[in-house]
Order: sequence, then structure tokens, then C-alpha cells
Amino acid sequence: MTLAASFAARKAYFLFALAILVVDQVTKVAADVYLAGQGAVTIVPGFFNLAYSRNRGGLFGYFGNLEDPWRILLLTVFPLAAVAVIALFLAKTDEPDKSTLSGLAMILGGATGNLIDRVLRGEVVDFLDVYVAQGAVAEWLLDRFGTTHWPTFNIADSAIVCGAGLLLLDVIRPDSRKTPPVERR
Repeated sequence: MTLAASFAARKAYFLFALAILVVDQVTKVAADVYLAGQGAVTIVPGFFNLAYSRNRGGLFGYFGNLEDPWRILLLTVFPLAAVAVIALFLAKTDEPDKSTLSGLAMILGGATGNLIDRVLRGEVVDFLDVYVAQGAVAEWLLDRFGTTHWPTFNIADSAIVCGAGLLLLDVIRPDSRKTPPVERR
């Protein structure tokens, strides 16, 4: 099967990845327009805000202080290669499991969204702020991590994490295609 035919066979998954990419980019533009320069906008008191930030680094801001060109290599060139490999794998794999293919599509859409930010802006726009404001959990978080807030994130980050979760489920769940049926007597 040619590469074009492979992509066509997985069209729904590539459209899913594209939808994630579009939603990610639209929400980041909206965050730029409506949240930049504003304080946090409370959505669910004590749990969820919209809070604009930009991240030069990777996950949790790691490598944000790394000097260029190393930061560019680590956070742009390697992810570009990963996006290409995931797209090729998604197109060429014989994997029939829809959750696995959906997980790959989610990672592809999210990784592409953050890659576009790094190429066009030099950093990633984040705006989703989850936190715990009260109680024992808040105290425990404050004692352990010095904050009750999870680092701000975006739609692309969410898609990557959910996609990785689907792939992890595929690894740990029993595979009925490989497990012989149990004989009854």
C-alpha cells in the first residue's frame, strides 16, 4: 500500500488530530486576545481558573532557561521528528484497535499544536489553571510542592496526556486478540 493510500485509510484519525490542532490554536489565539495582561479569571472557585502564561520550556517549564540553539534543538527539532514518526506510524500501522489509533491521533494533534507555538512564538501559550484552594489536599500540596496550583497548560497538553493514557491502557489491558479463549468443562 502506498503512503497516500495509508493516509487515506486512516483519514478519520488524521481529521481527529487536525480537529485537536484547530481547537488548540483557536483557544490559544483567544487566550492571547482576551487573557493576556489580565489576572486569573475564576471559572470554578477553588478549583479552576483561566490564567494566561507563556512557557519557553517543555513540560513544567523544564529547559526554559537552556541557551539557544540547544533549547531550539531539544524543544523544536526533536518534537518535529516525533510528529513525523507518529504521523507515519499512524498511517502505516496494522493496529486495528480504535483507542490506540485515537491515542496516536491525540498525541499527533497536541504535539503539532505545541510545535506550531514554538516555531511561530518561540514559546507555548498556556491558560488552563487547575488548583485546590482548601482542605487537607491543599495543605499537603503546599507542604510538598510549595503551591496548590498545577502548572498552567493548554488543549494540546491535555490531548497529549489523554492520548498517552489511551496508549498506556492498550499496554496494560488484556488483549482478547492474543489471549486464547478459556475452555469450559
